[in-house]
Amino acid sequence: MGYLGEDTCKLGFGLMRLPRLEDGTIDVDQVAQMADEFLAAGGTYFDTAWAYGGSEEAIREALVDRKPRESYTLATKNAAWLGPKSAQEAQDQLQVSLERLGTDYVDYYLLHNLGGTRTEYFEKWGMWDWALEQKRAGRIRHLGFSFHDNAKTLDKILSKHAEHTEFVQLQINYADWEDGSVQSRKVHEVARSYDKPVVIMEPVKGGTLAAPPEPVAQILAAADPDRTPVEWALRFAMNTEGLIACLSGMSSLEQMRQNLRTLRQLSPLTQAELDTLAAARAQLAELIAVPCTSCHYCMEDCPVSMPISSIMESLNRAALYGDEKGRSNYGFATRDGVRASDCIQCAQCESACPQHIDIVHQLEVAASKFE
Repeated sequence: MGYLGEDTCKLGFGLMRLPRLEDGTIDVDQVAQMADEFLAAGGTYFDTAWAYGGSEEAIREALVDRKPRESYTLATKNAAWLGPKSAQEAQDQLQVSLERLGTDYVDYYLLHNLGGTRTEYFEKWGMWDWALEQKRAGRIRHLGFSFHDNAKTLDKILSKHAEHTEFVQLQINYADWEDGSVQSRKVHEVARSYDKPVVIMEPVKGGTLAAPPEPVAQILAAADPDRTPVEWALRFAMNTEGLIACLSGMSSLEQMRQNLRTLRQLSPLTQAELDTLAAARAQLAELIAVPCTSCHYCMEDCPVSMPISSIMESLNRAALYGDEKGRSNYGFATRDGVRASDCIQCAQCESACPQHIDIVHQLEVAASKFE
């Protein structure tokens, strides 16, 4: 189901984790090929953000400059809490995004990553009414927000801004469905209680559900040996009520093709399959150390340039696959010289973290375990 019932592909092309060349730049040629196959399969929804370094420019070259504007929809986001020192600077992000994208309008514009103290920036700078004005001016077709917080906070925001909001982007996956912090099920219920359709992000939890630890993989394989872990995760997300698009942050052409295969085989989950995923969720909860999704928001303003998400990944690899693999990953993550013990405990990373991770403490754990 597409926006407001439009019959389009449920899969959305997330542009946060695009493939990169050896020099670290985005592989635009591969992105263009991925975009072509996505469009050919009926996909239309491309999701980027002002804060995704190089992503808006890359999709302009790979898509906007090559395809008719009416053949796809673009979503981008405004991070008023990240960098701007005034309302004008925050509002200027839209113009920057339009110029990077090479278009005079975006189909979906989101106030980015609401929750915690981040929400306050959109309030104090009048971003809600400003965005509504931009919609009336035709620079925005549909207005919504992405959200990382609990159900009570979402209800508070929607009760105040229901008239501004056409849709909500939520973190939904089977691992977080009953999680006490992410509250996937509860926030989805709140959005639907306001009759707001949803865009799903993190359906495979930053890749964790694509390659789960062996005990989790065994549970899934026992139920259906022919279905991959990615298929299980995407089927769960794509069966969500009120769905506009399920975003998958695809980093290769093969990932694109695998996701499209899942889409073609999409069917409702049976009760037995839901029970299987509940068992997998319980097993994963016992194993995972840190609920990091590698969004990198914590690293944007780190005064010591700490590779935080890679260090969190090292802790998880140690918990899931053994200390040796965690230590190996940590050595690679800190190869440029900044180690967990270099943290000055300013805690700005914790205020930026959508998952509410106690990052300063986890860095202390990593230093103790790996250094």
